Amino acid sequence: MDVIRVKGGNPLTGDVSVGGAKNSALKLMAVALLGEGRSVVSNVPRITDIAIMAEVLRRLGCAVTLDGTEAVIDVPLEPGAEADYDLVRRLRASICVLGPLLARRGYVRVALPGGDMIGSRGLDMHVSGLARMGAEISNEHGFVIASAPAGLRGTKIWLDFPSVGATENLLMAAVLAKGVTEIDNAAREPEIVDICEMLTAMGARIHGAGTSTLIIEGVDGPLKPVRHTTIGDRIVGGTWAYGAAMTRGDVTVHGVRPEFLDIALDKLVAAGATVDPGDNSFRVRMTERPKHVDIVTLPFPGFATDLLPMALGLAAVAEGSSLITENIFDGRFMFVNEMVRLGADIRTDGHHAVVNGRERLSGAPVRATDIRAGAGLVIAGLCADGVTEVGEVHHIDRGYPDFVADLARLGVEVERTDVPEPTFDF
Repeated sequence: MDVIRVKGGNPLTGDVSVGGAKNSALKLMAVALLGEGRSVVSNVPRITDIAIMAEVLRRLGCAVTLDGTEAVIDVPLEPGAEADYDLVRRLRASICVLGPLLARRGYVRVALPGGDMIGSRGLDMHVSGLARMGAEISNEHGFVIASAPAGLRGTKIWLDFPSVGATENLLMAAVLAKGVTEIDNAAREPEIVDICEMLTAMGARIHGAGTSTLIIEGVDGPLKPVRHTTIGDRIVGGTWAYGAAMTRGDVTVHGVRPEFLDIALDKLVAAGATVDPGDNSFRVRMTERPKHVDIVTLPFPGFATDLLPMALGLAAVAEGSSLITENIFDGRFMFVNEMVRLGADIRTDGHHAVVNGRERLSGAPVRATDIRAGAGLVIAGLCADGVTEVGEVHHIDRGYPDFVADLARLGVEVERTDVPEPTFDF
């Protein structure tokens, strides 16, 4: 079992480069399914989730090569139509093959997904939206089965919540549908805009990217293959920003547009940090103990739910009491008990957490419960006396390439090592 050990007391200082956005690159790889031939997605992060998605595509008949930060995807004339459980259970994002495969093949069978245990994330909006486009959908033996033998047709779709996953699946299905599809209350995340830009380059007709209304004029498929560069990962960038503020450090983050993090960076300014935005970069400096701030997670352009662990970490070492409210995932507070093991004073009530800040935390063994919680616990360990050991760090590998190396470059005493699993005699 791999663990990450960090010694508290050193501020994060220096420069760090952020690669492509995980939440964009995975979906861009699925977008390639809409075009026959070779597409190249560059600035792809070197994380385990990308390797899993590559294998999902291979089992659909694609030839996929991961070369450094490039994913080269050769899509056949008729890709496969079934995504098996053994891979889909490991990567929830693989459900995004549902829309493009249904549009290309008229039939798809995708296992119900797994992924992080951060709460219920049903597929109701995916299913109801595709049904409005003329698909016949059933759920059998753990699979979502969808067919549209006469093709999909354009329609108006209202999303009850601006779901990123539902927006992506419906968007990718609509580009090959007959007629015009209008998606209202669509997600507005930068990753959605990134997908729209790749689709447009492939020949799709999309209007309203980055707004709550997407209008898609269906075209005859397949689309043409392209080369596309993934946007920078705003969540990884935000992790380093909050780490700089929590440790009273000075970090310049390269590779992320600061406007993707407007509210998150504004909260750091309210906490006492100095934030200097640049061209695809920003700098965060903190010299004093952070002040308390209240934070509410919301869909973009609100405060990102994926940064909630870092918000709790900031509140845990801030002056005064902070109220943190989570509105997206009902299981996001699962890791709070691990923060309490580090000495944090946190009380949860439903989707609220009251955090009474302390000058220092206390190093202890803890375990990662999901990608962002794992990174947040490591950063919190930098604000603790002694050594913090974070277990189950395979979660962190799913979202943060070179995490330990980046920490070391920023001045942290850190190591990753194997710890034997305990054995018991009976």
